[in-house]
Amino acid sequence: MPVASQTARQRLRITLRGAVQGVGFRPFVYRLATEMSLNGWVLNSSVGLIVEVEGAAEQLRTFEDRLERERPKASVVTARETEWLAPEGFTKFEIHHSETDSAKSVNVLPDLATCDDCRNELFDPANRRFQYPFTNCTNCGPRYTIVVDIPYDRPNTTMRDFVLCPACREEYENPANRRFHAQPNACPVCGPKLDGTIAETADALRRCEIVALKGIGGFQLVVDARQPAAVARLRQRKHREEKPFALMMPSLEIAREYCEIATAEVEALESQAAPIVLLKPKPGTDIAWNVAHCSPYLGVMLPYSPLHHLLMRECNFPLIATSGNRSDEPIAIGNEEAVTRLKDIADRFLVHNRPIVRACDDSVVRLTRGRAGILRRARGYAPLGIRVARAVPPVLAVGGHLKNTVAIGVGQDVFLSQHIGDLETVEARLAFERAIADLCRLYSFKPEAVVCDLHPDYASTHWAEKSGLPVIRVQHHQAHVAACAAENNVEGPYLGVSWDGTGYGLDGAIWGGEFFRVEDNHYERIAHLRPFGLPGGDVAVREGWRSAASLLFEVMGPEAGDARVRPMLARKINVVPTTSVGRLFDAVASITGVAQQNRFEGQAAMLLENEIGALRTEEAYPLAGGDWGALISAVAHDKQAGVPVSVVAARFHNALVNWILEVAEQAGLKQIVLSGGVFQNRYLTEHAAAALERRGFTVITHRQVPPNDGGIALGQVVIAEM
Repeated sequence: MPVASQTARQRLRITLRGAVQGVGFRPFVYRLATEMSLNGWVLNSSVGLIVEVEGAAEQLRTFEDRLERERPKASVVTARETEWLAPEGFTKFEIHHSETDSAKSVNVLPDLATCDDCRNELFDPANRRFQYPFTNCTNCGPRYTIVVDIPYDRPNTTMRDFVLCPACREEYENPANRRFHAQPNACPVCGPKLDGTIAETADALRRCEIVALKGIGGFQLVVDARQPAAVARLRQRKHREEKPFALMMPSLEIAREYCEIATAEVEALESQAAPIVLLKPKPGTDIAWNVAHCSPYLGVMLPYSPLHHLLMRECNFPLIATSGNRSDEPIAIGNEEAVTRLKDIADRFLVHNRPIVRACDDSVVRLTRGRAGILRRARGYAPLGIRVARAVPPVLAVGGHLKNTVAIGVGQDVFLSQHIGDLETVEARLAFERAIADLCRLYSFKPEAVVCDLHPDYASTHWAEKSGLPVIRVQHHQAHVAACAAENNVEGPYLGVSWDGTGYGLDGAIWGGEFFRVEDNHYERIAHLRPFGLPGGDVAVREGWRSAASLLFEVMGPEAGDARVRPMLARKINVVPTTSVGRLFDAVASITGVAQQNRFEGQAAMLLENEIGALRTEEAYPLAGGDWGALISAVAHDKQAGVPVSVVAARFHNALVNWILEVAEQAGLKQIVLSGGVFQNRYLTEHAAAALERRGFTVITHRQVPPNDGGIALGQVVIAEM
């Protein structure tokens, strides 16, 4: 700040970057400046929010402080720039029209759950928006799923065709109103409308019908979660054998009747993101046995849109609310599309005429280390950028094959798409291509190169090779640890631990139990699980008994293991080498009888973890140097001796913890980064972190992106070197 008297008039220019549009920031600034008798202006620009105010230096410092302390709850400021200038003689404070001529780097805001004020209006018979299913304000409502371009103004959203009535126009133009420049603002007179009624839909659900409901980010399939026959019918029609379904509860109070809910889990459920939270179910409830019979958790969310609030008020019992698609296909978002694709699944449709620009599934979080960690990053979180420690090259990262997301690098920001899913079907690959085009268009981004996985057969790799851009290939597990380090602004040196089910290694083998020494973007593989064979290759990912057969064959001789694959193992025909900890989990789950196959990704590992229950022990199997020989021998012996599965599972998990400690002490690096799908395992992650921290290590885990493959696009961007 220039040297001047405290009373001399000065001008302060503040530029805020991040998620600062669509959250009521401009009316907040207007009210604050007016209250403090400061003149100037505020506007949305393609880089964020820009404010200029004039007044005495002390007043401006107070304004700057209050701007930070009192800013809208939904806003996320990733960078702030201030500049002290000569005054221009502003005579009032104004909200200027948006600026669109600069490079686009502002964060598009995620869709936000219904705020308390709007919920109160929704159920107030005296309010003009009583029971209106599209009620919203600057503090809540759709954002990402309706925005066509930035800056975030009504003409750049799908609300542009709904002309505001005089009452809504007055709210929209009044800076003192909480709907000032609320772009989706509407009412029953001028806004979107349902084709059908809440009452008819609730009656259908009571009759155990399956309803396709058009939500915020696409269609959901909804059915009574208490009726096993209805759930079985949904599974059969959706082609979803055992993967758990998510539940929507009418209220937190009713959710508590069904689940154990910790304080941090309550905060996640009631947050503006309103994700699905994985909770421990209570025994003896009336939830149908086949909702989540192969999982130790129930995925629970609360109503997050006015439509959901109205429906749940009418039903007042738990509903399955799952994505509106067949398994492995993208979610339907258009009315005609939904009727065509879901007609063989849904008995009834509840649609509306507010267009959805892009599909955005419900996010999933799970409490780990006392905080909610994201397992699927979509509605409520996407497409918020991740601010990293250094500028990244202008590249497009196309992620992996499973749980795909894509990302772009813009300066110090990495913008990630919403969860796209597994690229197994033609429809999923088309959704992947749309997400790339969408993200690049939204930010007027022209990548100079494309970053992909090393795996030659991934659909994302094939797309990169055909893109016409220079291709940068990044090893899968290096991308995992790079993503975790980047989102936590960790600079090297650090020890990166990357454990998952599968990833293409630098040697052509299937990796998944890796340790890296990382410094200056150099990744040295310093340890890994002892390799073993996967009989049948990719088939062993689904059939965990094959991993068990291979390990028993190696440890106990040719007569051990499953006879179906002994010839294959003896001749080493179609046996793919792997260092995967995920496949080691499958083997132990098979030997103990917990699970012989994975009906969905990670199922066997999840069930094995659940076997530990409340047991706590320091006993551990040997796993020195990552050599599983003695461990498998001990597991097989304990199974034969009738040792409780809970004890076997705990000893196995503790063996993995001890191996991490062993490598950490040998590496001599104090920062330990844990990433990869295996670290979705709460017991393993919490016990490994606690053990490391007791030895003086600093443990870094994921916060903003999933530890599974949904996060590797971030790592691909930060590793890429042009």
